[in-house]
Amino acid sequence: MSIKSLIINPGSTSTKIGVFEDETLLFEKTLRHSAEELSAYASIVDQKDFRKDIIISLFKEKKFDLKSLNVVVGRGGLLKPIPGGTYSVTDELLQDLLIGRQGQHASNLGGILAREIADSIGAPAYIVDPIVVDEMNPIARYSGVPELPRVSIFHALNQKAVAKRYGKEIGRPYEELRLIVVHLGGGVSVGAHIKGKVVDVFNALDGDGAFSPERGGGVPSGALIKMCFSGKYSEKEVYGKIVGKGGFNAYLGTNDFRTVKKMAEEGDSYAGEIKEAFLYQVAKDIGSMACVLEGKVDRIIITGGIAHNSEVIDGLKQMTGWIAPFTVYPGEDELLALVQGALRVLKGEEEVKQY
Repeated sequence: MSIKSLIINPGSTSTKIGVFEDETLLFEKTLRHSAEELSAYASIVDQKDFRKDIIISLFKEKKFDLKSLNVVVGRGGLLKPIPGGTYSVTDELLQDLLIGRQGQHASNLGGILAREIADSIGAPAYIVDPIVVDEMNPIARYSGVPELPRVSIFHALNQKAVAKRYGKEIGRPYEELRLIVVHLGGGVSVGAHIKGKVVDVFNALDGDGAFSPERGGGVPSGALIKMCFSGKYSEKEVYGKIVGKGGFNAYLGTNDFRTVKKMAEEGDSYAGEIKEAFLYQVAKDIGSMACVLEGKVDRIIITGGIAHNSEVIDGLKQMTGWIAPFTVYPGEDELLALVQGALRVLKGEEEVKQY
């Protein structure tokens, strides 16, 4: 019997949905929300009914019966740190999404909307591998400053999905593999996967590892402290330099790697140096995770939007190909990754987890 799923992936100005029969996409739609529409709501959670009504209207327009769905899956939000897996949207999980346990973010709406729609049709609601997945070794948490432990915030959904995809393709369980997975997008995360767990990872959000198109990465802490107390910048302005306006944006005024590459090809030596520095830092992160894996690496997997660029792959292979062979899965298919998480549970391949 086939399984029909509704997948909900909310962004800051859009709600992307997909309807699947098993792993076959029946239809998808990105519902755009204007700044004017969203300005009517004081918080992200207040947008719930607005976004839900748009989703319901789309189903009516397509004459698709919601009651034919077997499961509804939402993108996980800023919950407390949890191990990877597929989670039932329980009352406790729902409450933490509503209050914003670790902050307000559009992805919090994924589980909230999934639960409401699922309850209305008597189906289960799940989230899969949210960005707060935390499986780090205890020693990986030490930073050198007790008040500032290293934290696990990264592209868990995509990293886990491509790692499991690789295992399936070679006929070996993900839980048996030793992998370095590199996500290259607006943010960069490099994780060490051992026996189905991401035992160490560079924080992809606000201050760890390589810089990226939009983030500053691990910057010199002493200089950052002086900047904070210089009187020239507010807290928000300094944070913006690290998240959003850092990386390529800060150096070159663009967050598009293709633009950076074109600038370099047209003779902009500064853009060329920034591009090389980016690859250099990502390669250092890969090398660090090779140490975590004690040099026993089955595969280096590269994914994310920037992985479409062959020059990036060639550059990383030149610097780190001696560690392990490469497999490249360009882009990120979050809707498919979410439905696969639900299917693994519904087909008895994994146990559903409780928050």
